[in-house]
Amino acid sequence: MPVFFVPPECITSPTISITGDLLIHLRDSLRITVGEIVLFGDGASHRYRVEITDVSKRAIIGRILKAVQKPPRTTPRLILGQSLLKGEKMDWVVQKAVELGVDELVPVESRHSVVQLRADRVDHQLSRWQRIAVEAAQQSEQWRVLTITAPQSLAALLKNRPTGTVTIMLTERRDGKNLQTVLLPTEPTDSVLIVIGPEGGWSQEELALAEQAGIQPITLGPSILRAETAAIAAISILQSRLGNLG
Repeated sequence: MPVFFVPPECITSPTISITGDLLIHLRDSLRITVGEIVLFGDGASHRYRVEITDVSKRAIIGRILKAVQKPPRTTPRLILGQSLLKGEKMDWVVQKAVELGVDELVPVESRHSVVQLRADRVDHQLSRWQRIAVEAAQQSEQWRVLTITAPQSLAALLKNRPTGTVTIMLTERRDGKNLQTVLLPTEPTDSVLIVIGPEGGWSQEELALAEQAGIQPITLGPSILRAETAAIAAISILQSRLGNLG
């Protein structure tokens, strides 16, 4: 059974009280009963092994049997700058990024993106992606839920990246370093930003902007991958090199 995230205010040791949508999901969909053992997390630094003691229309109550603290971080943070993709493709990238342990996802409004979010749809779309992230984090037993920021331009992303961040920009049909040879940081206080273009690729202006920011283009090889495939391939390679996968 996956780990279910609950707000910290629901946790009052030695009990946990579940209400709202999670109550409905556990009671009506999963049919949780008294006596079952369920794992809950606070989405930050603690995970709880809980015995269910009461199930009602108003709440599910559980007794904390064991609390486990998140191990200290030993590897750099991984940030994904993903150009907006159409429909389910973006949903899929969000889901897989969570499963692979990405810390933060920044949707990028690039020139060749098929999707251009209207201002009045941003909050709705962010809520949708956040729900997908929560479900994926629970299923894959993550300690925390991926942070998803509001969409921004490539220029804003490069300007606002944390100081000292190693930035990697994937491009096609370019000679140069690949993800196996690019130098990566090693300290847990460091960050790696991987930026993935849209279905139509980066514009010349965006490539020039990256060059001006001192970012060297990186290739995944001679094959032309779909944007969503490139994202997952790149994340997997980086997480393996950082020691978080394989």
